[in-house]
This record gives sequence, structure tokens and C-alpha cells, in this order.
Amino acid sequence: MANNKSAEKRIKITQRNRLQNKYYKTSVKTLIKLFYQTTELSEISLSSKEENLKNLLKSIYSLLDKGTKKNIFHKNTAGRKKSQLAAHLNSFLN
Repeated sequence: MANNKSAEKRIKITQRNRLQNKYYKTSVKTLIKLFYQTTELSEISLSSKEENLKNLLKSIYSLLDKGTKKNIFHKNTAGRKKSQLAAHLNSFLN
């Protein structure tokens, strides 16, 4: 339990930041899973699948960049994830 006003404020800030970090991390994980699942589906035509994958990749990149800007992800971690996803997309399309 907090003993002074500044400690109470730090607890509130920590809770706020924890929720924000959790939002970014879970959103990125969910979108990455969806990205890989979409590449495995075979019943969708290639042209619509390609467009869907590019939109997913764009939203993943956006979340990773915003999370990096807010120090939720390390810049190398975000770069590694983006590189892996782009390589997977290129191998899938070729």
C-alpha cells in the first residue's frame, strides 16, 4: 500500500502503462497469428488472399511502429518481426 501521494500516483501510472503495453502486445500477437493462418488457408483465391495479407501486414507494421515509438517494443524486436513477416509473405507469393 502506498504511503504518500507520489507513490499513489506511480501506482496509477504503472497500471495505465501496463494496460497500454498489454493492448499493443496482444494485438500484435493476434494479428500475427491471423496472418499465418491466412497464408495456410487454401479455399480463398490467391488475389483476394494477397490483398488481405497486405492489409494485415500494414496493420501489424503500424502497431509495431507505434509500440516501438512508445518503448513497448525494442526497435530490434520490431524490426525482426517485420522482417520475418515480410520474408514469409514473399515466400508465400513466390
